[in-house]
Formats: sequence, structure tokens, C-alpha cells
Amino acid sequence: MTTLHGPGTRRTPEPARPVRAWVRSSPGTHIWLLVIAFTSIVIELSSQGLEHYLLHRNSSNIHELTKHPGQSLFTSAFWIENPSSFLLYLVLFELVHAPVERWIGTARWLIAVAGAHVAATLVSQEVVLWSIQNHEVPKRMAHVVDIGVSYGLAASAGLLVYRLPRPWRWLYLACVVAFFGIPLLTGGTFTDIGHGVSLAIGLACWPLTRGKSVASNGRAVHSG
Repeated sequence: MTTLHGPGTRRTPEPARPVRAWVRSSPGTHIWLLVIAFTSIVIELSSQGLEHYLLHRNSSNIHELTKHPGQSLFTSAFWIENPSSFLLYLVLFELVHAPVERWIGTARWLIAVAGAHVAATLVSQEVVLWSIQNHEVPKRMAHVVDIGVSYGLAASAGLLVYRLPRPWRWLYLACVVAFFGIPLLTGGTFTDIGHGVSLAIGLACWPLTRGKSVASNGRAVHSG
């Protein structure tokens, strides 16, 4: 039975839907997750030969960057090599990407994440090329699988520093620098170099947080 509301009657608000509100407030994060879920299913259902082709074809390695740089830089951000790790990335996206996107907005978040992904890929692959030319690694490294979403995550992790109130900000900063820095300082791979570049870019993107601040209760408020 429908309840009629007279002119002076206040309409009862609809029940809150926190999950829908969370997803709608961070659309970029969840569209990205949806695409990764789809590509992970494709990899899981593919034969070994097709899986090998897809992972290499969508890599941003030296070979693919030389042939079609724009496409490889874009598509490499939507694949993960091990589909069983999707749940881990789901958690990380919700803990890292979504809060940053909600805080600074989709456009600013995308600028930081996309910029870090591109820069970290180019820098890390330049290191691989230099190593090949100096005979420090075999030439087959030009065809190495280089896909994934970790560069973007590292950038958002850097931006998240400015979202946290003091003194937790400094503890978090120490932890995230140690997490990405220790592998880099102990004989890390080209991927570790990319993570370091991405984290540095995320930290350098603090101007994107201008107009935002964190109140004493941890909530984001507008400033200025």
C-alpha cells in the first residue's frame, strides 16, 4: 500500500546504500577492476598458447613499445599475469585507489595514476635496454612480460600519505617507503625500479590535493 504525503508531511528518506554510494564515488577504480576481472577470466580460460600470446601481446616491454608504444602502454594496465591474485588486487584497490579517488576526484586521481604508470614503465624499460646493450642481461629480456597494475597502486599509495592525519601520516609514509624501497636497495629488478618511480611520482603529486585537507577526525574537508 502506498502512503500519501500531504503538503506538510516529511517524506521518509530511502535506506542508505553504502556499497552503491562507495562504488559511485570512485567510478574509475571500479571500472578498472571490472576490466581486470574480465581479462583475468580470459586468461584463466585460455590455453597455454593463447595465454602466452595475450600476455606478451599486451606487455609494455621493449619489443612491444617499439612496435606500438601507445597501445602497449594502455593495455598493459588491464592485465595481471596470475588471475588467482585478483582478490588481492580487489582488496588493494578498495584500500588504496578508491579512498584517493573519492578524496581528490576521478580526474586528478587518473592524472597521477596514468602518469605514474607511463613514466615508471618507460624508465624501467630504459633500464632493461641499457642492461641489454651492456650485456648485463640476455637479449630475451626485450620480450619479458611487463603487465599489471602495481605501478598505479604505488602512485596512489604515495598520494594516500596526504590523506592521513598526523601523526599516522608519518608512520604510514615510513612503512610504504620501506615496502617499496627495501627491494630496490637490495638488488631489485626493473619492476622494483618502476615501483620506486611510481611512489616518487605519487608523493610529488601533492599539488593535486590542494583544496583538500584532513580534519582532526580524519575526514576530508575543503580548504581555501
